[in-house]
Amino acid sequence: MSDHKMEGMGTRGVTRPMMDMEKHETMHGHEHIDSGAMKMSADDRMKMLKDHHNQTLWVYWVIVLLGFWMIASPLTFDYGKNVVEPAGGRDVWLSLSDRIAAMYWSDIISGLLLVIFGWRSLKPNRPYSVWITCFIGIWISMAPFIFWAPTAVAYYNGTMVGVLIIALSILIPGMPNMISFMKMGGNVPTGWSYNPSSWPQRSIMIGLAFIGWLASRYLGAFQLGYIDTVWDPFFGKGTLNVLNSDMSHSFPISDAALGTLAYTLEFLMGFMGGTSRWRTMPWMVTFFGILVIPLGFVSIFLVVSQPLTVGAWCALCLFSAIIMLPMIPLQIDEVIAMWQHMVQRKQKGDSLWKVFWKGGDALSTENDQRSPEMATFVDSPWRVFKSSIWGMTAPWQLTVSVIIGFWLMLSPSVFRMGIETSAANLNHLGGALVIVFAVVAMAEVLRSFRYFNVLLGLALAVMPWMIKDSDMALTISSSLAGLFVLALSFSKGKIKETYGLWDKYVV
Repeated sequence: MSDHKMEGMGTRGVTRPMMDMEKHETMHGHEHIDSGAMKMSADDRMKMLKDHHNQTLWVYWVIVLLGFWMIASPLTFDYGKNVVEPAGGRDVWLSLSDRIAAMYWSDIISGLLLVIFGWRSLKPNRPYSVWITCFIGIWISMAPFIFWAPTAVAYYNGTMVGVLIIALSILIPGMPNMISFMKMGGNVPTGWSYNPSSWPQRSIMIGLAFIGWLASRYLGAFQLGYIDTVWDPFFGKGTLNVLNSDMSHSFPISDAALGTLAYTLEFLMGFMGGTSRWRTMPWMVTFFGILVIPLGFVSIFLVVSQPLTVGAWCALCLFSAIIMLPMIPLQIDEVIAMWQHMVQRKQKGDSLWKVFWKGGDALSTENDQRSPEMATFVDSPWRVFKSSIWGMTAPWQLTVSVIIGFWLMLSPSVFRMGIETSAANLNHLGGALVIVFAVVAMAEVLRSFRYFNVLLGLALAVMPWMIKDSDMALTISSSLAGLFVLALSFSKGKIKETYGLWDKYVV
């Protein structure tokens, strides 16, 4: 096995050892044997770790070179020339001279640390050096908006080099030293009909997060002062009003640029780990889920509350919310599979702390034979796309609820109601929440979320009659929409997949 794996690593040079182990198990037909027979000795694992490190040695040399790049950046680009002020006359926590000095020394010190820890990482079995390098990359991504970088080149340099460092340290070579403790076994959770960590399942998350990254980076560039205006095809100056609002100015940093960091971590974490990461990397699936699910809800709520708090809509902010919303039902199944594995290992007497950080022994030897290879996307894009949304279905009841939600959001404009009236606020917020609950309920594991729309529909049916600044047509429209949403939210719709222990919660 070891010789075979080394050949595979030598031909690719960037493969993750954990993925190699999974691939080896599948290629040699071990889907249905006892995983204990596949255990490797500590010496075998160390040999594999060292051989893999030698094949990916170029990664750490590139990190060292990027360290010198960061040291030279403030000297090459002169952060004190062609400086800009943040948009909208925003007061920031640093003076211009302090902003220049902070970025100057941040890049130089970060570069020196990259050289030191990149050099240390040239030897195998130094996971702490690799992790420190990764966190330096995260800091390089953060520094431009923490210090309100005074020049666009400092912002561009930080966002790009930061992404490269994170990718080079833990994505291309794989998680540091994971080969020394990874448990081999099946990659389909017990009782599940598909693998929620397959590459098609993760590819759609990576794509959506990257699109969100581009949009947030553009909005952040405006708030930081690098561009004078932002494009808005629907709401005129609405985007400018939102980005320069008192709510936005209440943050000590650019909220759009902070969103860029969140999307950066999301699309990079989509690449982390192999197709068994729901059981081999519970900690990573947890953090990825936190970024996508609770923080996603917060981000969406902030966007849909813009008419209430600012009195304006932001087209690209809405676009970002539309990107974020389907990521929640698309990601939750992997979190559920990870939770199921943790519960099952706890029942076996394992330490939850150890399983959380290092994974646990596989309870199933079943490998994924259903998901298509990503390499087939060019020839069969529809087949790969369909496999990327397994676990998420759109029954007609939920689809119609989404359409009604859009109507509620549009109806104040159709009936010529002012955006800051109580009637408009009710329809904007109520319609947005109807859409959010319906789309989240499209995840079969969260189908019960549709019951939130029962309560919401009831509120929309009653509350318009209590508002004084609404006209009769809008009141009737809102009330009927609420009744329809209420009626549509009782039926579960068809469930296509199975989810092991979670099946009893799919109601």
